[in-house]
Amino acid sequence: MTAIAPDRARIGFCALGALYLLLAAPPVRSWLEATMSGHMLVQIPLLAAIGFAACRLLGARHQERLLAIAGGPIPLVVMAFFASSWWMLPRALDDALAHPLVEVAKFVSLPTLVGLPLALAWRRLGIIGRGFVWTNFISMLAVLGWLYIAAPQRLCNSYLVDQQASAGWLMVKLALLLFAAWLGHLFVAGPPVGNPRAVHGP
Repeated sequence: MTAIAPDRARIGFCALGALYLLLAAPPVRSWLEATMSGHMLVQIPLLAAIGFAACRLLGARHQERLLAIAGGPIPLVVMAFFASSWWMLPRALDDALAHPLVEVAKFVSLPTLVGLPLALAWRRLGIIGRGFVWTNFISMLAVLGWLYIAAPQRLCNSYLVDQQASAGWLMVKLALLLFAAWLGHLFVAGPPVGNPRAVHGP
């Protein structure tokens, strides 16, 4: 695990904090949540990405300590999977728009229960574990996208049918692009070299 210089880490945390505050600002939040595509495919992934990037800026000892407290990478992946699945449901989107406390829960849980756990677990998963995460995420994205396209009525009370269909097509296209990129990375990069555990000993 490569150590990050304290100055670079501080700059990184400041940048992530600024992005987080920008996303939470009422004008930006309202603009992104005005469409289903902006809500699901921009705001939610960015909040999770903030948690992922913030974890990578932590020192190696802090990451290892958090990983040990969590019981290893598997519980962290399970936590991230269930938390991310919830925020992809139509009911969760409606509740976030209708109830301020649910909106706050979204802004707190996506960085801490999705992004951060995935970042902690990622290096320890190995190529098979990472493949499992990618395939589950891509398949979930494609299935939900198809559901939004095929549903004859509104699944989200806060968004019209045309916005629902548009979000569905974008999800399906994104799933295909991610699958192609993942396969391309496997063929180009091949299996990872070395063992990340060797840096820290047994």
